[in-house]
Amino acid sequence: MPEYIAKTALEGQAPLTIAGTVLMELDHGAVTSIQPFPGQAKALAKTLKPLGLAFPGVNSFASKDAALMVWSGRDQAFLIGADCPDLAGVAAATDQSGAWVTLSLSGPLAVDALARYVPIDLRLAAFPVGSAARTPVYHMSAVVMRVSEQGFRIMLFRSMARTGWHELEVALKTLAARAA
Repeated sequence: MPEYIAKTALEGQAPLTIAGTVLMELDHGAVTSIQPFPGQAKALAKTLKPLGLAFPGVNSFASKDAALMVWSGRDQAFLIGADCPDLAGVAAATDQSGAWVTLSLSGPLAVDALARYVPIDLRLAAFPVGSAARTPVYHMSAVVMRVSEQGFRIMLFRSMARTGWHELEVALKTLAARAA
């Protein structure tokens, strides 16, 4: 019987640094899609409380240690980096761990590079730290989170990992060349 070895989508891809901006893959760990059943918001909050997390509001995320709870659509959130508690009767939970890749983009060119592909205002005033959006990145469905003033986490479908990396690399190289 074959032995399967878990690998990230860009296994072996070294971080890329251009003009002080770093693009790298993150190992996000477990990803669980959670959709509360009607009328179960309080029960879900009670179930998530031991994790130190709550179901996020629209276009936001919260973190506790290595775990994130990220808004990912209407009445849906992703629990990332933590084992999902028992949600029987409270919410639908689906393991999404192998379906996504997470990229980190941080540094002085991060906003401008990502803004080339995202149809939302990524300026700090409009998309502050703690914001999350389900949005296309170029032609790829994504969840974009602002984790710092110059930093983003970008979740793409695993099948788009190399395309996402390539597009962001091209944007960074173009911006750096223009600045030079």
